[in-house]
Amino acid sequence: MAKAKIIGQTITPFKRLTFGIMFGYACMMLALMTPATLLLTFKMVEIDPNGYTSSYGLVSGIGAFFALIGNPLGGAISDRTNISFGRRRTWILLGPLFGCAALLWVGMSTQIWQIIIGWAIAQLFFNFGMAAYTALIPDQVKEEKQGTISGLLGTVLPVAMALGMVLMTAMTDASSTTKWSLLAAIGIVGPIISLFIIQDGKVQIEHMAQEKMTLGEKLSRVYPNPRKFPAFSWAVVSKFLLMMGYCSSLYLTVMLVNRMGYSESAATAAVATINIVSMVAMAITSIFGGVLSDKFRKQKPFLYISALIIIAAILIYAFIAHNTAFIVASAVMGLGFGCFTAVDMALVSRILPNRKTRPVANALPQSIVPAIAPLLLNIGGWSFFYIVLAVCVVPGWPRSSRCLNRGARW
Repeated sequence: MAKAKIIGQTITPFKRLTFGIMFGYACMMLALMTPATLLLTFKMVEIDPNGYTSSYGLVSGIGAFFALIGNPLGGAISDRTNISFGRRRTWILLGPLFGCAALLWVGMSTQIWQIIIGWAIAQLFFNFGMAAYTALIPDQVKEEKQGTISGLLGTVLPVAMALGMVLMTAMTDASSTTKWSLLAAIGIVGPIISLFIIQDGKVQIEHMAQEKMTLGEKLSRVYPNPRKFPAFSWAVVSKFLLMMGYCSSLYLTVMLVNRMGYSESAATAAVATINIVSMVAMAITSIFGGVLSDKFRKQKPFLYISALIIIAAILIYAFIAHNTAFIVASAVMGLGFGCFTAVDMALVSRILPNRKTRPVANALPQSIVPAIAPLLLNIGGWSFFYIVLAVCVVPGWPRSSRCLNRGARW
């Protein structure tokens, strides 16, 4: 094996780099997440009016799988794209370019198979762009400032989603093609503008010899032995189960159309309100929860509280089919998930030294929930769907909290 040493890395001034990354990333997220949370549902209703609950699950599940593999694959490819235009800048351009072309294809599709292919391509290439943006941080930012820019970048997704919802609400009377086209334009124009702000270039890659490892040793670097390091495994399982419950929000638009009989304009307005309320609530508990976690130097109480709050929110969705209740539930869900994210990084620093496992725990439920949703809906309807996902949050927390108390490390 050989370890790479980078020589001659171009450095963009910190403030300029931060603005360039946040602006381009925000435009890209607005273009991707607005269809994911809203327009894709309406497209499936248009093409498959009788079976859209199942076909939506198929499309979003396959798309989430390509998102899961797209980020690490895109990072690896950009690492090897060593040209004068820049390793990262190349994929900041090509990722959104192909992703936005795929969005246009989805917007003009008339068959389910076309949407499946288009949405998979969009997810794959947008994640190439995401990987390139995030790779700029370790490339060009000093270690003591990486936390600052990473924290700022974490605010981009909720802001972009909120802006997307407001934009779609203002465009209620516009045609579907116009909406998809506008989002595709934003998704490519933003990253192109960021290319004029971000500096990058060809580097010299020096490979240094590294000791040889057996296959078992290599695997242990990827994932530790669960018996030897139980805290790690239970924390990953717990994060996965909590995300299963949180991913119930993936079916929000489908639920409003199918369960409540909302029109496209009514669903758009409701989803916009619900998402904005949830994001504000999430920001509140994320900030204050982080401060309190640092003050008391404990994560376990926040883990219990976040799980209980999220379960309560899901059960509101399950048993009270009313728009006001959905708004309340979204606020409660935001409070719970914000509480969790407040201690997530502290949890990582204590028992999750392998950070590569975190994206899997985050992203895999986004594939699983759409895959099982049609089955759950066929068995017991919307109440059963939400109850099952609420139950998913329950296992693991007591055991993971006991492991956390041991302070086990990998």
